[in-house]
Amino acid sequence: MNTSQPPQTRAQRINQIIEQRQPLVQNIQQVESHLAQLTSALGELERYRQRLAVSFGESEIQEKFNTIHLSYLLQQLQIESENLNSLQKRFSRPTLNIGVVGLMGQGKSTLLKTLSGLTDNEIPALEGGACTAVRSTIENRQEELLTNNNSEDKTVQFNGVGSSLYGIQDQMVLPKPKTSVQVEVTLHSESSFLKEVIYPYYDELGLTEKPYSLDEFANQVFPEQGVVGASNEEMYKRLCYDYHQNLRHYRSLLQSGNPRSLKIQAEEITDYVMQKRDGTQQNYLITFKHLAVKEVKIVCPFQNPDVGNIALVDVPGLGDSKLGDETLMLETLGNEVDVVLFIKRPDPQRYQWQRLDTQLYDKAAQALNDLEKRSFMILNYSRRTENLRACQRLKQNIDTIQVVQTEIADCSDPDDANRVFNQVLDYLTVNIQDLDQRYAIHCQSNLQQLHQQIQQALEKSTQALGYNSGESRQFRRLFEQLSQELIQGLLELRNQLKEQCEAIDPDFQVAVQAALKNCQTDKGIPETDQEIISRSCEFEFKESYQAIYRVYIRELRIHLSRHFLQVDQGLRLSIDKVKSLVTDVLVNQGKLGELTSTRGADFLKDMADLLGQRGNQLELGFRTLWEFEFSYGSVLLHLIRKQLDEILQSDIDLSLAEVFGILPDPSNASEVLRNLEKLHEQAVAACQETLNSWLTAPSQARYYMVQEFIDLVIYARDMKREWEIFLSDEDVRSKVWLEFKELETRKQDQQNWRHAVARVATVNQASAMMFISDL
Repeated sequence: MNTSQPPQTRAQRINQIIEQRQPLVQNIQQVESHLAQLTSALGELERYRQRLAVSFGESEIQEKFNTIHLSYLLQQLQIESENLNSLQKRFSRPTLNIGVVGLMGQGKSTLLKTLSGLTDNEIPALEGGACTAVRSTIENRQEELLTNNNSEDKTVQFNGVGSSLYGIQDQMVLPKPKTSVQVEVTLHSESSFLKEVIYPYYDELGLTEKPYSLDEFANQVFPEQGVVGASNEEMYKRLCYDYHQNLRHYRSLLQSGNPRSLKIQAEEITDYVMQKRDGTQQNYLITFKHLAVKEVKIVCPFQNPDVGNIALVDVPGLGDSKLGDETLMLETLGNEVDVVLFIKRPDPQRYQWQRLDTQLYDKAAQALNDLEKRSFMILNYSRRTENLRACQRLKQNIDTIQVVQTEIADCSDPDDANRVFNQVLDYLTVNIQDLDQRYAIHCQSNLQQLHQQIQQALEKSTQALGYNSGESRQFRRLFEQLSQELIQGLLELRNQLKEQCEAIDPDFQVAVQAALKNCQTDKGIPETDQEIISRSCEFEFKESYQAIYRVYIRELRIHLSRHFLQVDQGLRLSIDKVKSLVTDVLVNQGKLGELTSTRGADFLKDMADLLGQRGNQLELGFRTLWEFEFSYGSVLLHLIRKQLDEILQSDIDLSLAEVFGILPDPSNASEVLRNLEKLHEQAVAACQETLNSWLTAPSQARYYMVQEFIDLVIYARDMKREWEIFLSDEDVRSKVWLEFKELETRKQDQQNWRHAVARVATVNQASAMMFISDL
């Protein structure tokens, strides 16, 4: 009993090939994601490289950076990512696709009709120019079994053409299945229409004012003669007449957002794919919907039922003035096609390959790997033009175009077309897996080489920026220089203040003179007898001049004391000025200005706080200087009050009265006023004498204050070490010395560079670039 399995049909074999592609898709997608991460990391490293190559002035470092060619590696990553994406799209398809490529009017549409069983109603193929104006994919889908399938005859029949590879008999007639055609039209969005259809014209013709919206395109004005040259004029007419003037006929199909798909009936296909012109001298378009169409997909049962999951991809005819077809062909061949059928209808009068033929082949080779093993040349025999001899001659002289096989066939004849189609399908089923494997291995090999190139670049990158050397030696030199200049500056200030010790302090003198002047202009005593008389009549005085005299004495003492309070401003101003002088030395000679933006006494406070935060003993000197005060209240108030209290007593004994020349007990207003005037004069004079004796005191205080500061921050034990500890802090030294500011910037650049290199190294793993595990 024979239990062996029947041989696979071709359709089953094709389906099996498609299924075996699927596991690789997920692997490729993972590698694609990894390449995106690698591109991001390498791009960051390249941006650092460009910046550091400029910021580092050393020629040796610049030379090292210039030998790290990361931009080239980024370009290679982009190329390999695109190749991998094409491979992923190829393996993700539910069909094996056969591309049909040819120049305009060579018979592509005729062949597609013949193989698919569609008619001119679905695929227009008319005389007089390119008829199909958009990319179309025609997919085989056998939805019904053959109606007259004989159970005793297990062979499959199709139009009298047999396949020897899978045991299909010759000379059998294919019964007609019920046709079922499904059509999906993808329309451009407004943005994709501008980008993919309109902008190429602007780029090619050198037009600069690209429209940013469909409304702007509609409102643009195109002059009659906008370009020079016959080819450019033809393209310019396409842009102006076909797309711009006819926009109203197809604009409703273009909507915002993403391209959208429509389900249409088979009889509507020609409305969306056919371009038809009026045949006049101007050759105006009379069909317009195709202008808005991105692509069309047709699903129908092919005439040959043993085709399986096969799709035919029609690329619009090349060679006319419509831009974008070449880009569309390259994109289609790279992503949508497994095998290519080149279609050429030889000229019966010319037995030569034309330059356009080789250019077309070369363009296709850019997009599809191993084109010589993935392409067939079909020389379209036309009985109408009797070009058989031309076909034969071109077949003999096809050496410059490398294809698997060259066949002469009448593309309009079902038997002849299917004969060639079967040869292609047989070749496809036998060889496509090897071709896929070769391409996949090629892609993976390129990734492995790229991994090695990146590794080599990372080794150079690691060595490009070395660690800093001599940093401690540089700090020691700068510190000693700063110490010397700072000490010299402080000592010069101290000596200057010492020379001024016996000098009158001008700020204090001005304040004293102002106080004395106020005492004379605002005495604080009555001006007339009548004023005293009036006040004595107040209830509490009961007309007692002795009582009111005592009140006036007390009020005069308070009034004069208030005037002398203003000398405090002169004392404070004098001390603040010397604090500012010390600050100037610390900022200029000590280079501490960048540690805080404040100046004067506030600078000293900020420095004391900064030192305190670090537990540095220098804080004591800075805080002592900041808190030092030489005020009226602390040094003069008691002296002035003593004079005022001794002279302006409420009850003056006879001996003092005699000295001051006043009456001890005035009995009338005149005597009261005379006594007050004499006492005011005596009190002001005594206070003036006291203050004049203190005019040099602020100068002395300033000197001793600075001397104390110098002792605390320079001469006290271990102060040099405290300065060294403070200034060696990275945050401090980078603000004190420009050299260390640049050094800290460089160290940060080095750290960022090393992190960027490490990130690339982490991502650049060879295992993450493997999508074929057994390679």
